[in-house]
Amino acid sequence: MVIGIDVAKDSLVVAVHPSGETWTTGTTAKELRALAKRVRRLAPALVALEATGGYEIPVLGALAAAEVPLSLVQPGRVRKFAGAHGQLAKTDVIDARIIAQFAAQMAPAPYTLPDAVQRGLMLLVARRRQIDEMLVAERQRLDQQQLFPDSPVRADVEETVAYLEAKRQDFDQQLHAYVAAHPRWTESAALLRSVPGVGPITVATLLAFLPELGTLSRQEIAALVGVAPMAADSGAWRGQRHVRGGRAMVRRVLYMAALAATRHNPWLRPFFAQLCARGKTGKQALTACMRKLIVLLNSILKTKTPWQAPTPATA
Repeated sequence: MVIGIDVAKDSLVVAVHPSGETWTTGTTAKELRALAKRVRRLAPALVALEATGGYEIPVLGALAAAEVPLSLVQPGRVRKFAGAHGQLAKTDVIDARIIAQFAAQMAPAPYTLPDAVQRGLMLLVARRRQIDEMLVAERQRLDQQQLFPDSPVRADVEETVAYLEAKRQDFDQQLHAYVAAHPRWTESAALLRSVPGVGPITVATLLAFLPELGTLSRQEIAALVGVAPMAADSGAWRGQRHVRGGRAMVRRVLYMAALAATRHNPWLRPFFAQLCARGKTGKQALTACMRKLIVLLNSILKTKTPWQAPTPATA
């Protein structure tokens, strides 16, 4: 027996393979504990969930506490699996059944829930990201109020923006204090911060959501993050290479770090300029810088050697 769970913000759809049984539950702490008990009584060989950008974390925590075997699968792989089986329709129930069928046939790798310290950092980083998204939305609303000089809600939106800005600064301090309070990250954080363009939020995100950094090859780390160009060739035809998949949370902060590095890093700035001079678009050049940066950070942690500015001859 294999169970697939389709995760949404406020609800979960659970499907059992091969019986086809399904049910829906909420995502409150009480409902997740009840779900974990029910799943444990079924004694499945595996419970599979899709990575959904953070909504899956409480579900994984509840199931892991019930000692249920887990696997976290990539949504893209599941979607292609559905297409290969001719399943083009898409609903929450169908998705849950497809996840269960995918897990039964493909036997994805088991997932080990991070320890309490690692989970704490993940939750802090995820919450900081949520505050950032709320701040962007409120700033857009505040900008829209310019169209209405006599708007009665302008003051409230301004107050919300000020509150979120203060809250973001507070979380920045919490992240810094949390990383500094745990010796396991002291050396890695110092090594990562030695690279111009890599700030404390990038470091905290990498430590939280990319613990494999420093243990993989350059090709593996680029593919894991989702910045490795994938071939699209057939016969004599040579298609364009595109990046795909990977860990969205890591890729977001890596984008901002690469953007800063193209302005302030004496190693990546000329590389970016060379790519643009050769006709690459800004997006293509920046993606190449993202890959180069994550490979560099991986090498720095692997060799335990801080970044050093290149000499003019080396550059």
